[in-house]
Amino acid sequence: MRYVMKGGNPLVGEVTISGAKNAALGILTAAILTDDTVTVENVPDVSDVTVLLSAFKEIGVIVERPDRHTVKLNAANIFTACADSPYIKKLRAGYYLLGALLGKYHHAEVSMPGGCNIGNRPIDQHIKGFRMLGASSHNENGMVVLDAKELKGSHIYLDMASVGATMNLMLASVLAKGNTIIENAAKEPHIVDMANMLNSMGARIKGAGMDVIRITGVERLHGTEYTIIPDQIEAGTFMMAAAITKGDILVRHIIPQHMDAISAKLLEMGCEVSEHGDAIRVVGRPSLYACNVKTLPYPGFPTDMQPQMGVALCMADGVGTITESIFENRFKYVDELNKMGADTEVKGSVAIFKGGGNLKGAELVAPDLRAGAALVLAGLAAEGISVVDNVDYVLRGYEDFAEKLSNLGAQIKLVTDEDELQKAKLKIG
Repeated sequence: MRYVMKGGNPLVGEVTISGAKNAALGILTAAILTDDTVTVENVPDVSDVTVLLSAFKEIGVIVERPDRHTVKLNAANIFTACADSPYIKKLRAGYYLLGALLGKYHHAEVSMPGGCNIGNRPIDQHIKGFRMLGASSHNENGMVVLDAKELKGSHIYLDMASVGATMNLMLASVLAKGNTIIENAAKEPHIVDMANMLNSMGARIKGAGMDVIRITGVERLHGTEYTIIPDQIEAGTFMMAAAITKGDILVRHIIPQHMDAISAKLLEMGCEVSEHGDAIRVVGRPSLYACNVKTLPYPGFPTDMQPQMGVALCMADGVGTITESIFENRFKYVDELNKMGADTEVKGSVAIFKGGGNLKGAELVAPDLRAGAALVLAGLAAEGISVVDNVDYVLRGYEDFAEKLSNLGAQIKLVTDEDELQKAKLKIG
């Protein structure tokens, strides 16, 4: 599938943000820790969620979707702790099944994770933590196999503040005997959201969102109804869209404090940023100022927002840099921007953007989820028609992306074949 778009229109209006994809994947997995029914609301309708739910069905979880954004799960009849379906192999977050199945059944076999190719993302910190809780581990035919006679609370120090490891160890330890301490824990909003959800199921978790998380194991968890927080990265993408297209967008249904690092950089670049309750308005300017950005764990500037920032720096006056400190392979989109006439180069972990040039429409390929969204924004700011291929990546994490952009005045269409592509080019050309 491809997006085809014509650039040049400032994006203006209001957009409502969906539930957080990264929170949803952890929260839905947490629901299988109980045999009771769990209802999760504000679930984003994105392909990553669909794939995860399909994987759940493969192991016996009963999955119902009363409406587009609500999921009801019952995991009382899971018949295997082996998750080896093609669905799991497509999905990075499939590794959360390691923690959940180990925590519930003291055994787990899960295919090695897939997802975006943005660099080496080992699960060594996850495995170290599982071993500290009393599990043995080995790899077998592309599977991670965990086994434990019982799980006992432990003091776990993470060598890096890994989001995935923090969430996985929370899943594994809430039913373990005794107390668990996770030190150097990641602090991202979706970690806090999953902890709140687990606590609503009867878990005893304190400190989520801080460096040290303390968990007192309980014998069982019960059902709950829980609503997922808004998506910080989707919100940031639309905030950046206002800056890139010189538009004026009110981004609704967000938690403004989650956006502080992004808001600060947009202000530094000369945009107008104002809070309105659970919304933020961003007004772009005729010219942006270049700035320097370094990605950092929350509350720093998110790695998932650096491609969007890279596009903004192409539009800014002066030279800006992005230093990527999380993933080593996240600058693939830079070559695509150069196809549009951008003046950019990558030196190790630093990308240099010489702004001020006008981008031209081009045929582009999305290298990953966030870069794909960023290339769409570049196309909407460029002169002429652009096509972004490989957008299955984008559909993994953005609900109704083209529709939401169209409602802001973008000329964009999602097409599935060459015939649709040509028709769309004629229509918007």
